[in-house]
Amino acid sequence: MVVDVKIAVIAGTGVYDPNIMTGIQDETVSTPYGDVQLSVGNYRGKPLAFMNRHREDHSVPPHLVNYRANIAALKKLGVKNVLATAAVGSLNPAMQPGHFIFVDQFLDFTKCRQQTFFEGGVSGVIHLDMTNPYCPELRETLLRASRSLGFTSHPAGTYVCCEGPRFETAAEIRMYRLLGGDLVGMTSVPEATLAREAEMCYATIAMVTNYAAGISPVRLTHQEVLDMMLQNGENIRKLIMQAVAWLDLDRECQCHQALDQTG
Repeated sequence: MVVDVKIAVIAGTGVYDPNIMTGIQDETVSTPYGDVQLSVGNYRGKPLAFMNRHREDHSVPPHLVNYRANIAALKKLGVKNVLATAAVGSLNPAMQPGHFIFVDQFLDFTKCRQQTFFEGGVSGVIHLDMTNPYCPELRETLLRASRSLGFTSHPAGTYVCCEGPRFETAAEIRMYRLLGGDLVGMTSVPEATLAREAEMCYATIAMVTNYAAGISPVRLTHQEVLDMMLQNGENIRKLIMQAVAWLDLDRECQCHQALDQTG
């Protein structure tokens, strides 16, 4: 198994192509939570892992993704930096379809997911600080990359994570807006929290695909999401690759000491 892979891309809906890398090898990584299939390659001499969150055929719905196994597999490879893509609906008129948002906060409305590696017993109990759930340094790198490429992007936003796989009701969207939500999606939690428990830097590249229920003038469909991600797939790849090119593999970050409970 390849080790010392410092950067990983977790690809969401509509982002399935690992050919942003060279020297691609398919790997199966065994973890206490299950086996994980991913690809490992290189970009500009940097080892890079590529994982399809929903698998290539989009056969795994968001509420059944094995988030713990995915993050544990990346930890086993030595990953320290995770760039995760996400297709999202917008609750904020300023965040329009086609825009990138590098979210800085989330609201968790998931219901049935395994949220932690620390469940007592041998693993112990950790009360994790999540004041800033997304790595500020990775977000800044992504923002600079986006601006250098001329893309429309937003430096911050609040991601509302819902259980799925259904879309939200118009009443739910009204509530989320009142609570300060900007975007709605189905995958950032517990992925972000598990990455922090694994002492990784984690950032979400949120791509707006549509306006949310009650805001959109039309009925929501998954095909609409796929079409928008396909239309903007090349921009997402360019953004990821520019950010990877700029990442310092030896950088230190507070995310890498997240389990230090000494304050």
